Amino acid sequence: MRVAHIELTDFRCYRAAALAPHPGVTALVGDNAQGKTNLLEAVVLCCAGRSHRTSRDRELVRWGAAAARAQVSAERYDGSHQVDMRILAEGGKAVRVNGSAIGRSGELMGHINGVLFSPEDLRMVKDGPAERRRFVDMELSQIRPSYYYALQRYNRALKQRGCLLREIAHKPGLRATLGDWDAQLAQSGAAIIEHRRAFLDRLSSAASETHAAIAGGERLKVDYLPSVASDAAGAALVDALFRALRAAEKQDLMRLTTSVGPHRDDLRLSVGGSDVRAYGSQGQQRTAALSMKLSELKVMREETGEWPVLMLDDVMSELDPGRRRQLLRMLGGVQAIVTCTDLSDLAGADIGACYRVSAGELTGM
Repeated sequence: MRVAHIELTDFRCYRAAALAPHPGVTALVGDNAQGKTNLLEAVVLCCAGRSHRTSRDRELVRWGAAAARAQVSAERYDGSHQVDMRILAEGGKAVRVNGSAIGRSGELMGHINGVLFSPEDLRMVKDGPAERRRFVDMELSQIRPSYYYALQRYNRALKQRGCLLREIAHKPGLRATLGDWDAQLAQSGAAIIEHRRAFLDRLSSAASETHAAIAGGERLKVDYLPSVASDAAGAALVDALFRALRAAEKQDLMRLTTSVGPHRDDLRLSVGGSDVRAYGSQGQQRTAALSMKLSELKVMREETGEWPVLMLDDVMSELDPGRRRQLLRMLGGVQAIVTCTDLSDLAGADIGACYRVSAGELTGM
């Protein structure tokens, strides 16, 4: 897959901008807070339907404008794909895929595939389980719409069960209806677990090889830690999850929250048997996060038959020279859009196109 064209109107700091990325490496160079990350954010938005930086869509609209627009076109083995997204300052957005309005957000998935790595991705290693689940959810949703829909169903049922737990405190008779929501959670939750299990098995293998290449032989191990430990599949997994929810009913009623299920899952990242989150140095944590992101590229290619676009947001300056060289070596054959404050950060890279970014304007270099 190759991103052929990016066009922005009233998006963040951009009044209007257009970019045709090179099939190889495109460098965006400029000082901080000039708009480099905003351009990558627009691509992520058209890949996943949401920003990686904010949950408030209105923040994407340039100050004083009524609406923002981000349009990304890509060439794939089956032809041209285009995602056109319009975000209203007053709230809401309209999405068109290949010229047609879509009725469900899941219809966006899979048209533009991308992997972004930014300094904030260290949170995936350093922070709590929610960041690691978010990593898995965003990548799996791009390549498997069935996962995205299962996640939507699960989150709706989870929200309803949470409301019911709080209502039961005032209306004890409603307790008998908890089983209905448990059944719904078990059905969609089992689908989520099976997708995650398969994805993370493949990701762990790819991450081990990638980490070894970057870190001089050290191998990264990724373990999936579901909150409901079960090797079952299909109907047996649905039953195991349902029974776990029923068993947790008493404590859930006391805490007014659902204590088991995929929304409580986690990943453990370890090198040499040691948990990177607890015992890794800053450099090891950064390398582990980068290895996870680069491994996504491989898994996405296996899943779709094409490389996604790789976006590296101001990460080169964070890596030591050895790791930087290894990373640049891995860019061969992959379309990459790389931001930096100094072009020397990309020394040794085969740069196909270079742009200066200043105050929301792009200028060829």
